Amino acid sequence: MTMLELSEVIHYGTIALTVGISSLSVGIGEGMTSGAAIDAINQQPAARDDIAKAALLGMALIETAAIMGTSIAIILLRSEPETIYGHIAELGVMFAVCFSSFAIGLVSALPTREACFSIARQPFFSHKISRFMLLTQSILQTPIIFGFIIAIMIKNQAASIQTLEESLKLIAAGLCIGLGSIGPAIGLARFAKTACRGIGINRESYNKLFSFMLVSEAIIETPIIFSLVISLLILMTPLPAAALTKSIALLAAGLCTGLGTLGPGISSGRTSAAACEQIALNPELYLTLSKVSMFAQGLIDTAAIYALVISIMLIWF
Repeated sequence: MTMLELSEVIHYGTIALTVGISSLSVGIGEGMTSGAAIDAINQQPAARDDIAKAALLGMALIETAAIMGTSIAIILLRSEPETIYGHIAELGVMFAVCFSSFAIGLVSALPTREACFSIARQPFFSHKISRFMLLTQSILQTPIIFGFIIAIMIKNQAASIQTLEESLKLIAAGLCIGLGSIGPAIGLARFAKTACRGIGINRESYNKLFSFMLVSEAIIETPIIFSLVISLLILMTPLPAAALTKSIALLAAGLCTGLGTLGPGISSGRTSAAACEQIALNPELYLTLSKVSMFAQGLIDTAAIYALVISIMLIWF
């Protein structure tokens, strides 16, 4: 295979995978949502209109991942990099979008499914349940939006790069934001799922769950913000001539933060979900449960901070 053929394989393969993987996860997520909506309507036929409305709104937000993937594919189709190194760098675009869109497309279905069942249990509270679900769903899309931003920046830089070192730098940025999206996405979805279920169990806990949701989701999202910061630092770091060692250090920095946020993102979501469930069952213990949860989440996020610090040292020193 010639260098030209290899570059074309990378370019068009990146386009195909970006659309295919995001569409795959979105299709599965929407299937899970529609199945839950049908089950919920069977449980409470009188609330069929409200359940169908919530499911459709949730599925519209699940589509975000596929829309982002398709947009990136169209941008890639409109122009090709000038060199083989530019085509290699496009792998960073694929990593930034594919990892985040695959995770978001699947887990976005979780809060929508629970919202459908909660409406079936609390049909006269459907408007507040739908509003709560839409807010959590919107926050859940943050990782794919960050991935899209980094992918655009990688694409712009890849258009004119001339060395393998620059290609590795752009791949590092894509890996960082792509891998860094997975843990927080799972954590956010798990928490949102439990919160929506909690309202269905005890609608009197709505106000407490709403305020707890705003703070907890902000904490769960902290690792993805770390990933965004490191990706931006990698993209802005200049490379001297023949700087293979430096580009490998940047790749290590991207992997360090990308993988280092996986555990904290999932665990922070799991902790807040457990507290959320207990708040729904025992709203009078709200202050104690919320304080313990936030303290635990703060300790969990120190692991992501360690990864952030080491990544910065790899970038700068």
